[in-house]
Parts: sequence; structure tokens; C-alpha cells
Amino acid sequence: MYWNREIETLTTNNLKGLQLERLRRTVARAGQSQFYGQRLQQAGIVPDDLGSLEDIRKLPFTTKDDLRTSSLQMLTTPLKEIIRLHASSGTTGQATVIYYTRTDIELWADLVARSLYMTGMRQEDVFQNMMGYGLFTGGLGFHYGAERLGALTIPAGAGNSKRQVQLMRQFNVTAIHIIPSYALFLLQTFEELGVDPRDLPLRLAYIGAEPYSDATRRRIEAAYGVKAYNCYGLSELNGPGVAFECPEQNGSHVWEDSYLIEVLDPSTLDPVPPGTVGELVFTNLTRQGMPLLRYRSRDLASYDDRPCPCGRSSRRISRIQGRTDDMIILKGVNIFPIQIDRVLMRLPEVASNYLIEMQQIKGNDQMVIKVEVKQEYFSEDLAYLKGLQKRITEALKSELLVTPRVDLVEHNSLPRTEGKAVRVVDSRPKA
Repeated sequence: MYWNREIETLTTNNLKGLQLERLRRTVARAGQSQFYGQRLQQAGIVPDDLGSLEDIRKLPFTTKDDLRTSSLQMLTTPLKEIIRLHASSGTTGQATVIYYTRTDIELWADLVARSLYMTGMRQEDVFQNMMGYGLFTGGLGFHYGAERLGALTIPAGAGNSKRQVQLMRQFNVTAIHIIPSYALFLLQTFEELGVDPRDLPLRLAYIGAEPYSDATRRRIEAAYGVKAYNCYGLSELNGPGVAFECPEQNGSHVWEDSYLIEVLDPSTLDPVPPGTVGELVFTNLTRQGMPLLRYRSRDLASYDDRPCPCGRSSRRISRIQGRTDDMIILKGVNIFPIQIDRVLMRLPEVASNYLIEMQQIKGNDQMVIKVEVKQEYFSEDLAYLKGLQKRITEALKSELLVTPRVDLVEHNSLPRTEGKAVRVVDSRPKA
């Protein structure tokens, strides 16, 4: 049941003691870098000033812009001791780069192995990794973790759908790592090949790398006959393995022996209580080459510190509710794309694809949501489709508190990709 029982079931007091010890050590190490050395000196902070975990608030924040401009200055070890770098996709600007020592890679692999073991994956499993390899952390992160666990690992990479299905059938794959939108997209290939994924020995799916709702997860579980687990990670913190769902599927356990987490009000930067959505802020506790102090993730979630039936003592975070930088503001209302996913994926008539278009018509902002309808429902008469359109519109209005325009379109008529789904297109004039 446990990969590391001693660490995973630490009492609250013992866990806090371990975190404080590692926090002081991390601050001392970070202070050896040019970037944090200057920051800590300006703040007048030394490791001995940290008398409790609450004293972390004395430390300065780190932002994505800091990483874009100063990543080399954050190194705490000579460059010759760095064996790998990873980078974010750079979709919101210049890519951020993270550097790893050999010890960092080994610790990361151990966290991912711990996560996979928690969900029931074992050495006897056959694991097919359908995530992209390269600068993106998702592919290699899971790959090294699965190998550390001892599972037969197939580095399939992203795309090439027919080949993915062939590999799954040929090698009796029991566990997969896949982007949720691609998991739904891949069902078309199964259908074209006359294969029912539920007839395969699949039993585990690990999904992430893009926002998705629990309704989407349930669709994947039903279609593939698996338990699908949410994994959370950021390339800035390693990648996958920061937090992971246990078999309870009721929030993701943060591996608090490796990450100190804060959940803060994004406006005031004050801590929020359990169950309240705030911005996730992380501090590395074990990274050697490039530790980050109080990194503002921009991800929004709540936390739960109640005991988990699985026996693990680390706090759990909710599903990510959105990002402060992907929020859409329409008529003064804050909207996150995952809210729309949650509504649409609960409706049996809706297919797996949709597109949110932000337009400006006669000076007014408007949200148009194009929704693919399953073929068996799209062939109904016009009155039925108008009724369906009204039901979808009302459901979205109830969730979003504004009324979008809903356009129903035929199944497979919207653009799609074998990678991350493009859900939002904003054609409004830039300010």
C-alpha cells in the first residue's frame, strides 16, 4: 500500500518538524545562489530566523518572470554538476528553464514511483506513456518513475493514434499516461479499428497536463473501463509528482516532505482556511541544483487537512479550479474554462469537443461556445436541437452567472489535435 510508509504516514508534528529542518537547509542552500543571495540579504533573512513554518512568510516570493530572466543566477551548484534541463511550453511568454543535478533526477523519480505505487501500479504492470518527451516534463517524469517502480515501460510518446492502439493490444498494456482530451479523441480510433478499449487488460489511467473536470474523468473511466487518477505538477517544481490522487480520488496528496505548500488569497497574499480557493505557492524542500522559494504557481485550488481514509497524513489539494492567468472576464464576471468543461461533460448529448470563442460585436464582448453534439442526437429534428441548445445555455448561465451564446455543431466538425486541446480563442482587439 505504501512506497515509503515512514514518510507517507508521519504524524502532523513529525511532518512539520521535518519540513522546518528541510526549509532551513533549503534557504541556506538557496542563499548560495546569486539570485537568492541578494534577495535574502535585502530582506535581512538567515536560516536561523525561521523558528516555525509560519516564518516562511518572511521570505520573498518567486515568480515566473524571475525564472525567465534569472534562472542561471538561481543555481546553487556549478553548471558542470547539472545533468539536465527542462523548460515550460512558453505558451504565455518566454519559456522558463529548470536545471537538475543527478540527485534531483533521482529524487523526482522516487516521488513519481511513490505516486504510481499509491494508485496500485506494480512491477508486473505494463505502462504505456503517451505524453510528449523532450523539454516537457510529463513524459520523462513518468518514464523514470515507472522504471523506478520496475514496470515494463513503453515510451510511445504523443500522437500516432493507430500505433498507440496497436501497442496497447500487442503488449497487453495495463496502465497509461495520457492527456484527457486525447483520451477522448483516441476513442474514435478505437471505433475505426473495431476495438473496444474495455476488452483490453487496461486498469489504470493517469491524466493531466491540461485543465479538465471530474465529469471528463468519469467519461474516460466509463469508456476505457479503468480508474483514472489526477496527477498535479509544474515544470518549475520538477513536473509530475508534486501531488497525486490516492485510491479515494478525493483530492491529491501533496508530498509535503518535498514541497512546502501555502494556499494564499491572490489579492492579499494572506493564508486562506481549508476549503477556500486560493493560489498555490510552493517551496522546494529537497531540490539541490535550483531550489525555489515561495514560487507563485498561479494555480487556484483549495486544500483539505482532514485525515484521509488511505492513511497518508499529507494534506490534499482539490482539483485545480483555474489559473489566475487563464481567467476570462466577461461583463465584470470572472470565468474559468474548467467551469464550462464541468457543465458540458455532464450532458450525455455532448460529444468530447467544444470551443470557447471570445468576440467583440459592436463594442460589446461576447462569449460564443461551439459545442459538438453526438451524431445520434444531432440527427434529431430542429425543435429537438433548439430545446437542447436552450438546456445547455441555461446550464451554463447557472454556472457562469452570464449568458453565453451556444452554437450546436456536428460531431468531428471542430479543429482537434493529438496534443493539448485548444479550448479558448480570443479574437477581441487587444487593449
